[in-house]
Amino acid sequence: MPRIAGVDIPARKPILYGLCSIFGVGLTLAKDILDEAKIDATVRAETLTEAQAAKIREILEQKYKVEGDLRREISGNIKRLKDLGAYRGLRHIRNLPVHGQRTHTNARTRKGRARIAIAGKKQAPGPK
Repeated sequence: MPRIAGVDIPARKPILYGLCSIFGVGLTLAKDILDEAKIDATVRAETLTEAQAAKIREILEQKYKVEGDLRREISGNIKRLKDLGAYRGLRHIRNLPVHGQRTHTNARTRKGRARIAIAGKKQAPGPK
């Protein structure tokens, strides 16, 4: 099981799909990396030679921001928006959708399941 960018690549998967387990590497970027390293995309991760794995590591380190660095940059960008008091920052603070989606219905992933009203059920009166 090769270890690239601090992530164990699944050994039984083709290297094209195994690279996608690295945060910040999708299918298109994985194809670009393998083309540059001149590695066949159908090769299983467990059959990679050490030289091939080193070539992939080298390309990732030189050209792309992945894993910890990328996570740090994203969280820094969100923190900056919050500190500025920008609308998008306020949406992050309130844990609501940021990119203009509707919230009257849907948005359950951001808002959470707990706020769904149950039809026909009356709430008990609170203390007075």
